[in-house]
Amino acid sequence: MLPVGAGRGSLNVRPGLRFDRSFVRMAWGDDRPLIVEVGTGQGENVVAAAADHPEFNFLAVEVYDPGIAHTLLLAGKKGLTNLRIAQVNAPELFDVTADSTIHEVWTFFPDPWPKMRHHKRRIVQPALADGVHRTLIDGGLWRIATDIEDYALHVHEVMDGRADFRNIGDLTVSLPTEHVGKGTADQAREMPHADFLESERFAGRILTNFERKGLDAGRRIHDFGYQTC
Repeated sequence: MLPVGAGRGSLNVRPGLRFDRSFVRMAWGDDRPLIVEVGTGQGENVVAAAADHPEFNFLAVEVYDPGIAHTLLLAGKKGLTNLRIAQVNAPELFDVTADSTIHEVWTFFPDPWPKMRHHKRRIVQPALADGVHRTLIDGGLWRIATDIEDYALHVHEVMDGRADFRNIGDLTVSLPTEHVGKGTADQAREMPHADFLESERFAGRILTNFERKGLDAGRRIHDFGYQTC
């Protein structure tokens, strides 16, 4: 576990924390490029990536105890030395992260918060995008994936109009142009649609149990790549 939390069950970052390259060198013992996964769930993806890519350092950011425990278990079985875990709120961690510290940010299958009144709780928001952009290196990537069509529309609304990120996708996808909530998703097919650019499936993401369940349920996986510019 990375000592970045305020302690006593708090998900806030500890006072005075400065997450910069010097902190990375101290915490990981080297200066390899850093990849941060926001919302690692059970840790399957970040552990596999860390095992397959020892040339990178990885940080798993997660708030829920069961996911943290499972990630620690998987990482321990593989004897990983390039993976650290932070149990803090991701937006606060980006707030204390220095400019150009991170190579890539991954946000795979975030909580969809399906009720309309809860959409504001979705992790992909303009404020987080500001923090991600500032802390990424020049040309760094924010990779996002979701199996919820309405969340895909949300990502496009937050990200596609920004001047500081470039959508690198070249796959044309048709999506409804209005939002739906829990219990009304079946109305989406009757709504007006428009074409959006998305990315092919990120080859560096393993097929987790969570993603497999989405595919088995007939949901389409939406992948996004946004590069700083």
